[in-house]
Amino acid sequence: MADRGRAWSIAAVGLALLLPLTGCTGGRSATDSARTEVQQLLDRRSTALLAHDEGAYAATGTRTVYTRLRDLPLASWTYRVTDVRHTSSGATVDADLSYRVAGYDTAPVDTRRTLTLGRATDGTWYVSADQPAGQAGQQLWDQGPVTAVRGAHSLVLGAGRSAADLRGYATLADRAVPAVSQAWGTGWSRHVVVLVPRSLADMGALLGSPAANYRGIAAVTTGEAGGSGQAPADRVVVNPEAYAVLGDLGKQVVLTHETTHVATRAATTAATPLWLSEGYADWIGYLGTGRTPAEAAPELTRAVQDGHAPTALPTDKDFGFTSDPTQLAQAYEGGWLACRMIAGHWGTARLGAFYRAVGAHEERTGAVEDALKKVLGTTPDAFTAQWRDFVRSELG
Repeated sequence: MADRGRAWSIAAVGLALLLPLTGCTGGRSATDSARTEVQQLLDRRSTALLAHDEGAYAATGTRTVYTRLRDLPLASWTYRVTDVRHTSSGATVDADLSYRVAGYDTAPVDTRRTLTLGRATDGTWYVSADQPAGQAGQQLWDQGPVTAVRGAHSLVLGAGRSAADLRGYATLADRAVPAVSQAWGTGWSRHVVVLVPRSLADMGALLGSPAANYRGIAAVTTGEAGGSGQAPADRVVVNPEAYAVLGDLGKQVVLTHETTHVATRAATTAATPLWLSEGYADWIGYLGTGRTPAEAAPELTRAVQDGHAPTALPTDKDFGFTSDPTQLAQAYEGGWLACRMIAGHWGTARLGAFYRAVGAHEERTGAVEDALKKVLGTTPDAFTAQWRDFVRSELG
């Protein structure tokens, strides 16, 4: 195979040298012409989608995407063609898709798509398929018609879900937003977008990762850490299988936890350890629930009572979704107790200031140490020792 490829390359170079210059230019022009025609086709398709003109959209090819997006409020939708490869029946097109959900995205969501095109007898192009490219995750409409439910502070989008089912998520999300604002402040969008796929497998497809990574995880939040405020709205992606087994209180805690990640996104950077970001989200999630430490941290409670109290704060590795479930639970519980300790000893305002100070650091090294000194007036060793004692006193 290698020799054959090398021979082809040499022959191609020789041919290029022998061809008249006009022949080379003509080849490039033909390719550019096809790319321009395809771009114009996708521009017409985007315009028709935003204008809710089904007839004009149908004139550009398959209506699958249009019919699945009827309920999604779109502010923008554009394709940028990056490659056109001719096939025996038409062409395969690579394109970057950017879109914004009206009222929620301050900047476009970007994803890569692969489109299959056919060519009519009159030479015009039409789209016969529009799918995720390569390793790109699915979009919700790839899994079926999207149903949208709008809450006071939320937009809940589901595939294969009824509006009645999705209203329950909107109710909980609408409670979560003001609860988070009360603790964190109002300097964020104060809106949340929740995606509810049909299954765990569909959740994995949306996230572009193996579904097994999220087994037992009720929800995750996607987004750009340390954003400038111009990033797309975070998406809270629900695992419907794990979420369904939770009680009403558990469901509320989960959505408040994830909403906290949306609120704190701009202040969460590579300098922020997971014990702080996850612990803070749990701390807000459990506020006002009346749950005792033993009820909120059952795995650490068992460990402490069995004589295996933790000696160090959880590391980022401890939060891996593929970790042992017990270890993962203990990591979350340990982070929650650290934030609970800060709030109880230094006050809730200092806890928020500590979170922001850590995230404002340029790099992970020294971030926690500097914030401990400047905001809490302590050291890593003293803080860890205080946390160990706090864990034992709360759970022992």
